[in-house]
Amino acid sequence: QVQLVESGGGLVQAGGSLRLSCAASGRTFSSYAMAWFRQASGKERELVAAISWDGFNTYYVDSLKARFTISRNHAKDTVYLQMNSLEPEDTAVYYCAARAAIASVAPTTSYEYNYWGQGTQVTVTS
Repeated sequence: QVQLVESGGGLVQAGGSLRLSCAASGRTFSSYAMAWFRQASGKERELVAAISWDGFNTYYVDSLKARFTISRNHAKDTVYLQMNSLEPEDTAVYYCAARAAIASVAPTTSYEYNYWGQGTQVTVTS
């Protein structure tokens, strides 16, 4: 029902910033909770941030809360991840995910999401 396409990844030096975008297609996008996950080479996929369908509730991993911000623009059917003060440890493939919303909550586990984008590579150099 929903198709997701990430963009905005690339190569950046430590301390720099990137803004990832996830463009969604589908007539029910406005009622989907969204999230960003990332997966470093050889590691498990982990949550970065999540946002409820209406944008009022968000969740961040504590270690990233000060540097990353998730937001969405319903008019453009797009969710964003603003990443500041990037570190080499942030290097990973970043994935956008979506799931139909039941309430104004932001699910925090990968098992709760059933639509995924192809991912966009973020590489941070020292």
